[in-house]
Amino acid sequence: MQITCHLSFDGNCEAAFRAYQRILGGELLSLTYAESPLSGQVPADWQSKIMHATLRIGDEELLGADVFPGTAVRHEGFAVMLEIAGVERGRTIFVALAEGGSIKMPFEQTFWSPGYGMLVDRFGVPWEINSANSDQTAGD
Repeated sequence: MQITCHLSFDGNCEAAFRAYQRILGGELLSLTYAESPLSGQVPADWQSKIMHATLRIGDEELLGADVFPGTAVRHEGFAVMLEIAGVERGRTIFVALAEGGSIKMPFEQTFWSPGYGMLVDRFGVPWEINSANSDQTAGD
């Protein structure tokens, strides 16, 4: 079994996933409504919106889409959790994701982690960044 996070957006999926790729790396694949069999089911101004996006980072994937106009819901009750090797790398990712968003818990040492923080990015997606011990540098 594999559990994957799928994020819904109200028209800004492409901008969000391009930002995530810039911050996290990986390979971005996407399909617009115009390129899909659903092209006739969305308004003309929605044709360039993302029907499906995949950001592949190693063996992991983050999925997303611009949902049909008027059907988007707020991102509540969950967070995308990133386990990052190395405190400085975790801090760098935290700062980049927080740009234009809001910090819910500053990135700092906790009793379980040398670096942990919570934020909501400028696209409304909640994130938790947790760093492994600072002497670990592989496998993020």
